[in-house]
Amino acid sequence: MADHTPAQLVRIEAEALQRLADRLEGPMAVDFERAVDLIVQCGLSRGRVVVTGMGKSGIIAQKIAATLSSTGSPALFLHPAEAVHGDLGMVARGDVVIALSASGETEEILRLLATIKRIGDALISFCCNLKSTLALASDVALDCGVEQEACGMGLAPTASTTAMLALGDALAIAVSIRKGFRAENFADLHPGGKLGKKLSRVHHLMHAGDAIPRVQMQTPMSEVIYEMSRKGLGITTVEDHGKLAGIISDGDLRRLLEHDGSKGLEKTAGEAMNRSPKTIAPDELAVRALDIMEEKKITSLVVVDEAGNIQGIVHLHDLWETELI
Repeated sequence: MADHTPAQLVRIEAEALQRLADRLEGPMAVDFERAVDLIVQCGLSRGRVVVTGMGKSGIIAQKIAATLSSTGSPALFLHPAEAVHGDLGMVARGDVVIALSASGETEEILRLLATIKRIGDALISFCCNLKSTLALASDVALDCGVEQEACGMGLAPTASTTAMLALGDALAIAVSIRKGFRAENFADLHPGGKLGKKLSRVHHLMHAGDAIPRVQMQTPMSEVIYEMSRKGLGITTVEDHGKLAGIISDGDLRRLLEHDGSKGLEKTAGEAMNRSPKTIAPDELAVRALDIMEEKKITSLVVVDEAGNIQGIVHLHDLWETELI
């Protein structure tokens, strides 16, 4: 067994990834694009991606299936040993199968080939041996070959499974880009946990209904100040026939008094308001609201619909509580 230091073991795997990247910039790029095409076409025909692998490759296959699903390509993991005892019924016409096997000779997978080729729409394989039975039976065979495993005996799958994982991630993301998958779509598939909070939409976090500070164009400044204090958001909207006409913030009040003194309090809301406030749509992501607030150095955004109707107010504190910062 080779006497490798921990750093050398990591470098072996890093070098395997570098060689994989080099192949993807060479002749393998054509095969990779064919694999992307097959998965995209599968999605258009309402098919799914079925990912299978045995042992360590099976664990990587489960991760690839999860990544595909979370980026807009419905996918599932099929255990090859269970498949021959009934689970092969999970594969339907129009599905694309991705099979992972370093040797390309994994017995449990080879026993499925005839049925997969008969039922499935296409077979993509990740193999280290492109002359193997699995690779030769595939519509697209992607090369995951490595010069050596990090395991000194060359027995435990290490560098090869790392290459498979990276290739699977690259394939899933390339497919999502081709499909035009966006952050909004990702948010819809991740409603829970800290990631779900980070991808919340504005209408989930905004102050709405009676919590919205509102005054009319002719409201005197004494009542404007009362409304701002009562609602506690440091801002009030100014309405004109139900539409947003402007806003008055704590900063606007301070500048008004600095410029006009006590005479500023004799003005109406319409005379004192900021007529060009920053706004955001209710379906925008909360992180977009945070970006605007940081860029403009403000603490609140008015939420309006396409017609200019006031829907709510989102405050910087709401984003703090949602762990966006």
